[in-house]
Order: sequence, then C-alpha cells, then structure tokens
Amino acid sequence: MLQNTGKLAGCTLFITGASRGIGKAIALKAAKDGANIVIAAKTSQPHPKLPGTIYTAAEEIEAAGGKAFPCVVDVRDEQQVSNAVEQAVKKFGGIDILVNNASAINLTGTVETPMKKVDLMLNINLRGTYLTSKYCVPYLRKSKNPHILNLSPPLNLKPVWFKNHTAYTIAKYGMSMCVLGMAEEFKGEIAVNALWPRTGILTAAMEMLGGGGVGKQCRKPDIMADAAYSILSRPATFTGNFVIDEDLLRKEGIKDFDVYAVAPGHPLLPDFFLDDEPEALAEKMEEYGASPAFKSGKAKTESSSPVTETFEIIKEILNPDVVKSTQGIYKFDLSGEHSGIWYIDLKNGSGSAGSGDPQDKPDVTMSMDSADFVKMFSGKLKPTMAFMSGKLKIKGDMGLAIKMEKMMGQLKPKL
Repeated sequence: MLQNTGKLAGCTLFITGASRGIGKAIALKAAKDGANIVIAAKTSQPHPKLPGTIYTAAEEIEAAGGKAFPCVVDVRDEQQVSNAVEQAVKKFGGIDILVNNASAINLTGTVETPMKKVDLMLNINLRGTYLTSKYCVPYLRKSKNPHILNLSPPLNLKPVWFKNHTAYTIAKYGMSMCVLGMAEEFKGEIAVNALWPRTGILTAAMEMLGGGGVGKQCRKPDIMADAAYSILSRPATFTGNFVIDEDLLRKEGIKDFDVYAVAPGHPLLPDFFLDDEPEALAEKMEEYGASPAFKSGKAKTESSSPVTETFEIIKEILNPDVVKSTQGIYKFDLSGEHSGIWYIDLKNGSGSAGSGDPQDKPDVTMSMDSADFVKMFSGKLKPTMAFMSGKLKIKGDMGLAIKMEKMMGQLKPKL
C-alpha cells in the first residue's frame, strides 16, 4: 500500500459523501497526515441498511489523527452547500482540497427510468459537483496547493456505454466534463482531476447492484484512497488528468495489489467505462458468483414487494406543492410479510420517501400490517376504517394523519 508522506498535514479537505465508502476511505488516508476533514454528507441518523453516519465517520477520522467537522449536506441544496463551505472556512481557516465523491446510480434504460431518478442522478452527480466546486473555488484560490478531485470516469464515448443506462452515463460524464472544463478554466491556479477505479470497489452501491456474491470480485476502497492521496500530494501543475487508480499506483511503485483485494487471488470485475463492454461485465459477474446485475440494462435494486412498488409511485408524485400543503413527516412501522420502517417527508425541499427512519423527527407514526398498508394506499381500505377497526395505530398529529388521505387520492389512478 502507498505510505503516507505527511504532505497533507494541516490541509483542509471538503469531501462530499464522506460518511461511508470511497469518500470515507479518502478522508481516513488524509487524516493519518493530520489533515482537517469536512464530512459533507446527508446521513446524520443511522440507516437500517447502510452503515455509518457523518458522526461515526468523524469519530474514525479523529482516531486516525485528523480533525473532523461533520456537516449535514445535500449537494442538491445550494443553501446547504454554501453554509457548509462558510462554516468549514470559519472552523479551519480555508479549504485546500475539494473531493466531489457524492453520486447516485440507477442502471436502467430510458423508458424504465422514472424522471425522479433521472433528476436525482443529474442533480447529485452533475449539478452537485458543479455547485460544490463553484462555492469552494474562491477559497481554493487562496490555498498554496489547491486541488479539485472528481470521482468520475474517463470520457469513453463508445455508444455501448450509453445504450443500457443513458441517464446514468450522462450524469456521471457530467462530472468528468466539469474536470475537462474547470482544469482549463483554472489552469495555473487550481489542479482539477478525475479518478476512477480499474476494478469494482466494494461499496454499499456495488453490493446493491451486484448482490451478495459480488464482494469477492472487488477491491477495497483503500486502493482509491491511496490513488487519491497520490494525486492530492502533487503540485497544482498536475491537472486535467483522468486517472485510473491501478495505473497511477503502479507508477508509484506499488507491485502487490492483492493487499487491496477483498478476496486475494480471486478474479476481479472490471469497472464501467473502460475497455470491457457491459455484456462482458455481466457474464463475468455471473461466472464468478454474483447476481446478474446488468443484463438487458436492468440493474438489481432492492427486492421487489408491493410496499416497495407503492413507495416508488409515491416518489413520483412528490413535488413542492404537496410539501407546501402538507408540512408533515410520516413514519410507517410495518409488520407482516413485508415488515420494515419507511417514511414520507412532506416538510423539506421537494419531498422524499423511502425505507428507514426519516432524517428528522416524524410528526406522525403509523403502525400497521404491510398488506393493509398496500390496501390503504390503493384505496381498498379507508384510513378511517383501518383506524377504527384497530388495523392502524396512529401516534402524533392526527390532523396531519388526515392530510395523508389527500395523497392517497392522488395515488389511486397510478396503483
């Protein structure tokens, strides 16, 4: 592995999506030099399926020798980004390095991809990278050795990399185009580079896409952290590069790459946007024991269930008007065949919904069987009848509970 040299001692790194995965690995590598790390990520509360929060990451960074500043940041929200940058400068005196790591992925075709997911990928990957860079540049210009590093691929324009997941490719290439443009725009002032892995990296996203068998085909995030460290330790004249982790580390003299492997000696899965075509990747995944994630452009996401499908439809109808007229956060504690915790946030931004606890305290908690939940949202069971019969238990603001019926009315035509 690449040894620390101390070159990042005292530097302040602003890293988006640093609560877990590659972002956290880069943070921990820099922390060993004694760097200051701004953990700019959304996860402030534990997620039922994903490990780590900005606060647990901060504890690890401090233990590694760095100084941590956890900030709740959704890179889609301009005010949150602006506030986090200002707070970071106030705390550490400036910003030396920006790592645009936050990203969203959905590997489905044009017809199958809901516009909400298209917007999510474009807003996090492309707009979030542009927005965070925009607010960090004035402070980076004051640094002795400023860097922007985007976790994005080389711009491989073979049509095969678009045909199965056009929206994701456009969103991810948007990050790379930021490198292309900003490296030239800020030449002589700020180094702007991209970093991409040669092989699959074991992260929560990879496990979701590839299933349980994908891990042994991957490398640990440490390889990306070492490559990032090499880039960020270089002078600002090293700019405009689309770096592949393994290629760079070989030039650094690294010969033993088994140390980065999850399962040393096991065949590794090549990553997207390089030389292998998607069909070849899918075949290798199945051959080596993973789930068939990428065939026919249909990625494996969370297992399908009536509850999951209901929430997918709920996400499609969320908008600022619904949020403005409701102003409530709902938590659903479901039992039965499809048990679990779910939420609908109709108080913040344009609204959100999904599995797990909401980030903020719920105004209403509804407890019921998952089968009754589906019936209720499809109009086959009225909430008042469910409540009166004891099938639905409500804790919290009853007025907001009644408002939920309005949303259910909008869902009926779609279910």
